[in-house]
Amino acid sequence: MPLIDRIALTQFAEQILTRAGMEPDKAETTAAVLVEGDMIGHETHGVSLLNWYVEALEDGSLAKSGSYEVVNDRGAAFVWDGKSLPGAWLLTKAIDQACERVGDYGVVTAAIRNCHHTCALSAFMRQVTERGLIVQLSVSHPAASRVAPYGGTKPLLTPNPMAAGFPTSADPILIDVSASITTTTMTQNLAKAGKKFPEAWAFTAAGEPTDDPREVTERGGTMMPLGGQLKGHKGFGLGLIVELLGQGLSGKGRANAPAGVFSQSAFLQVIDPAFFAGLDAFTAQSDFLASACRSNPPAPWNNGPVRMPGDSAARRRRAALEEGVPVGDAPWQKLCKHAEILGLPIPDVAACP
Repeated sequence: MPLIDRIALTQFAEQILTRAGMEPDKAETTAAVLVEGDMIGHETHGVSLLNWYVEALEDGSLAKSGSYEVVNDRGAAFVWDGKSLPGAWLLTKAIDQACERVGDYGVVTAAIRNCHHTCALSAFMRQVTERGLIVQLSVSHPAASRVAPYGGTKPLLTPNPMAAGFPTSADPILIDVSASITTTTMTQNLAKAGKKFPEAWAFTAAGEPTDDPREVTERGGTMMPLGGQLKGHKGFGLGLIVELLGQGLSGKGRANAPAGVFSQSAFLQVIDPAFFAGLDAFTAQSDFLASACRSNPPAPWNNGPVRMPGDSAARRRRAALEEGVPVGDAPWQKLCKHAEILGLPIPDVAACP
């Protein structure tokens, strides 16, 4: 697996997007978010997505230029129409605006409709937690259907990822989970490779549990909600929260989204602990909780100490900064082919810190 210097990889990704027609400011932000995804271990939502993004820029489903439309803005809450612009750029702009305003309001909430792909949600967390703020972010795709409502058999919802970032005096606590057991990307990748899920993580079209991802990708089956066959009502409930916050508050969702059009709906909220008991009081609690969790006696099946959400991401990020960002062999070869077609130089794999 190639290791690429972070700066070189970010510039390479930015150049690919710019040469494919994306406006420079949007390409710069999108490249940074994709590389951050790879750095924290979300390789399915890192620079490997560039191949799809270039195709989307070519067919027009991903807007190359322009700006969002302000649907509503009340200071402490705002709604944007993303106009199919890059999700990484839209979320970054919205988070920055929320962070700028939260000192006046304490809590700033936003909903965005018509986003193109929003990358790995945990890749947006550090830009908020490093300011001593709390962030919540969730995304759904109203034009797609992967997960049946609990007890049903017809796909209706999407995996609906949700993320939250909390500051501590050290590494932040970063939570990034989906309302389904597995993700669309993992399901598609396993199906293409002819592999199985580790367990029965899906249902057939008839509603029977299965470990075959092709039942979902080829035969009308569905991905299981978080909690599986017995406790899936919990994942179903979480999925509904994500859908209603992002789609309901933005005014664009399953009731009026064009079928087959890639268009995500997002919900975000930034909270300033200074408006509550204060940042010091908050980090005293987050530090204690993190320490208490990590020092908890590990179970026999756990190979190592208890980890907090975000610990692995922080470890991987530090390694990527020191040694280079890991990129899968197959995605890297595709990126190199795109670079050759676009007339771009390819970064030296050996040029790592």
